[in-house]
Amino acid sequence: MSFSDLLKDNILVLDGAMGTMLQRAGLSAGENPALLSLTAPETVEGIHAAYLDAGSRVVFANTFSAAAPKLEGSGVSVEQAVSAAVRLAKRAAAPRGGFAALDIGPIGELVEPLGPLAFEDAVSIFARQIRAGAQAGADLIAIETMMDLYETKAALLAAKENCDLPVFVAMTFEANGRTFTGCDVPAMAVTLEGLGADAIGFNCSVGPRQLVPLVQELRRWTSLPIIAKPNAGLPNAAGSYDLSPEEFASGMAELVGAGASIVGGCCGTDPVFIRALAGTCGTLSPPPVPAGGPPCAVSSATGALILDRPRVIGERLNPTGKKLLKQALADGDMGYLMRQAAAQSADRAEILDINVGMPGIDEPAMMARAVRAVQSVVQLPLQIDSPNAGAIEAGLRAANGRALMNSVNGKDAVLDELLPIAKKYGAVVVGLTLDEDGIPETVEGRLRIAEKIVRRAAHYGIPARDVAIDCLTLTAGAGEENARITLDAVRRVTEELGLRTILGVSNVSFGLPRRDIVNRTFLTMALQSGLSLAILNPGDAGMMEAFDAHRLLSGRDPAGAAFIERYSGSAAPAPEAKAPLP
Repeated sequence: MSFSDLLKDNILVLDGAMGTMLQRAGLSAGENPALLSLTAPETVEGIHAAYLDAGSRVVFANTFSAAAPKLEGSGVSVEQAVSAAVRLAKRAAAPRGGFAALDIGPIGELVEPLGPLAFEDAVSIFARQIRAGAQAGADLIAIETMMDLYETKAALLAAKENCDLPVFVAMTFEANGRTFTGCDVPAMAVTLEGLGADAIGFNCSVGPRQLVPLVQELRRWTSLPIIAKPNAGLPNAAGSYDLSPEEFASGMAELVGAGASIVGGCCGTDPVFIRALAGTCGTLSPPPVPAGGPPCAVSSATGALILDRPRVIGERLNPTGKKLLKQALADGDMGYLMRQAAAQSADRAEILDINVGMPGIDEPAMMARAVRAVQSVVQLPLQIDSPNAGAIEAGLRAANGRALMNSVNGKDAVLDELLPIAKKYGAVVVGLTLDEDGIPETVEGRLRIAEKIVRRAAHYGIPARDVAIDCLTLTAGAGEENARITLDAVRRVTEELGLRTILGVSNVSFGLPRRDIVNRTFLTMALQSGLSLAILNPGDAGMMEAFDAHRLLSGRDPAGAAFIERYSGSAAPAPEAKAPLP
């Protein structure tokens, strides 16, 4: 049986706690457990064999603490520790029909902006472990006990870039439903599934029953197999855990009923626990994955935003027409960008567009800097905006969470260059309705390009739900039909193709007087035509008022609660004073 066959119809039973077993075998306080694969190989191999004999189909190699920073000063290299550990796991697993996972734990240093470790340095540290594990013959990669979504992304990218093995990812959540760094379940789900994890879920921190609501929530947010590897209950006064093997197995059956299909144990669980788990859950079937797939959402490091109703994308981090931003970019002044980001967040932008394209700068390097700076001060999803493939990839790579990618268009070369980048980083794609012949003058022409973009996205594994079409806003001052064509295209893309749409709203008023009137009216008309994502200045009170009123009147503000909360007690602007009639 191949490893992929294990995930088709059965519950996959993992092992229990390597650390618990090593401590019982005499692991000294402060000693790196990874060294025991070299100094006490019989002990480590015996632990694997005991778990496999108890019913585990997968054992995790003793590599959790084999990152270079944790081995520093030991005289043992990453390659030595990893290859020895994987060899022991495989030697125990092979005669028992089991599989060996390379176990990847946190580095032990916080990644920027929470700590001093640069993101790319984290990727390099994980990549070294993963290359060594793959070369030693690991059957899969298991990234676990992660608390920081950014560090988790670094590990997952390292796995995807350095091997072709299946990758399991488990994060550690507190009882409040968040990790220590604030990541919630939806943010974890949309980010890790987008990045290509093969299974995601939870390990450590709490017992089985405390994980049930988290698994239930995760089932709503992902179509992937769900991992549950909790502790043997909660710690007690005696310094152990509060569940018996039978109680643990009973709680694990509840997790299977909630949606978990890959189950094992973490702290406090030993082969007796795994035997009980395998006996109770080995023949169960998890509930089916909900039809239709997970919702389309983007996320920051701490929370997800479902694109299920019109959303505001802040436009103020784009240098077009903005002298101060251009100067800040030329000077490398990230403080200005951070202040602009914070102001847009305060003005209720839900997503921030970042575009740093201007002559004379290294756009990919500046994009990465700008993304890191912005997400150090705001917790909003980002839209990475550039025609430059290098800048797009640099921004998506630096983004903590799941971003929009603005943009591809109908040109064959652009589609084939940028869609693989969107797929790699799990971005929601923005597609412009232009091609080698320019911007079509008809609605039908723009629909044809939209259909082409969706077909090509599907070719690269990007579903239609993760594509938003920009029907292109042209200034009304250059053609009396421009606005109508755009609005008709938005309506037909929404109704006939079933796709999300996006517009840079203020483009409609270039060159016209009283742009505020034109912009506000066009926004309302576009929203009524089905616009999903509006790129605008959230600091423009009139635009935001129109947006809020449309949400209220279109039934997207239940009971008008948000509108009433925001505007109750506020006075309407005073009418303009007029000269008396003669």
